Amino acid sequence: MTAMSEATERTVAATPTPPPTAATATATAPDPTGGAGAATTTDAPTHPDNERRRELGEFLRSRRERLAPEAVGLPPGGRRRTPGLRREEVAMLAGISVDYLVRLEQGRETNPSNDVLAALARALRLDDDERLHLGLLGKLGQRHPALCPSKEEAELPETILAMLDGMARQPAFVMDDATEIEAWNTAYERLMGPTGVLDSRPPNLMRYTFLDERSRALYADWEAIAREQVGNLRQAAFACTEDPTLIEMVGELSMKSPDFARLWAEHEVSQKTRGEKHLVHPVVGDLRLRFEVLLIPDNLGRRIVVYSPVDATSAEGLDRLLDAARAPLRLVGGGTAG
Repeated sequence: MTAMSEATERTVAATPTPPPTAATATATAPDPTGGAGAATTTDAPTHPDNERRRELGEFLRSRRERLAPEAVGLPPGGRRRTPGLRREEVAMLAGISVDYLVRLEQGRETNPSNDVLAALARALRLDDDERLHLGLLGKLGQRHPALCPSKEEAELPETILAMLDGMARQPAFVMDDATEIEAWNTAYERLMGPTGVLDSRPPNLMRYTFLDERSRALYADWEAIAREQVGNLRQAAFACTEDPTLIEMVGELSMKSPDFARLWAEHEVSQKTRGEKHLVHPVVGDLRLRFEVLLIPDNLGRRIVVYSPVDATSAEGLDRLLDAARAPLRLVGGGTAG
């Protein structure tokens, strides 16, 4: 450990390759007349292209079902079998055929034009994050994995570590797009050490939130935090091509956490870069912290997250933690930094 490492701990973890899984894939035979075609269901491994088409279709359907007719200037139209807009209404608003929208939602249309995607974004009243996500999903079929940025592990630059060390009174850490915490400063250790966030090796915010019961006591609004994290993960998972690390995490959390499975099925996307969190800290009680996210320009989706107190009471509580007797930092492989 270098002198800098006394204030900043780094975690480097090997990413296992997830084993191939078998899933029920729906294969659709081409219809020479341009109709819907005949769908057959077979047990076969899910191909990445099928996954992309499925994700695009499910995203469009989820956005359609959440939108009330009144929100787009349409009459309620009597009793509806499903929530939200009918396909016919979305197709009318977007200026496309109902058949084409059906093909998109069923994953049978793989190459929508930019004009169609833009029209759907307007019709479905998508926000900025959702528009970006739709654009990425609509063009994933045209992207070859070899043309996506490399995801090879790389050491954090010394300048980033020095920046963390320089923020002596502001808790700060670095995480990647799978929410794995790679480095943090002493202030973050003092803040989050008692909560259990840093207990696992490597620490991971998604796993802590959904698999560690202590998170529900720590986050005053656990549902909002969980929803925000799932939205961030979904956007990262489909940014270019499927990342095995993210796919493995989605599979693990879907199996182990019913709450994650519920939120993942809602297809919310977000890229939160600033905001506030209300923590119920096990040592000092209520803490309201403002956070800012600073993106690191690399291909790993890494970012620096910095906390600062929102009010005088939170500042006092944070000061108590930062001024407490210094505890030795735990090393990645066990032991302490002396």
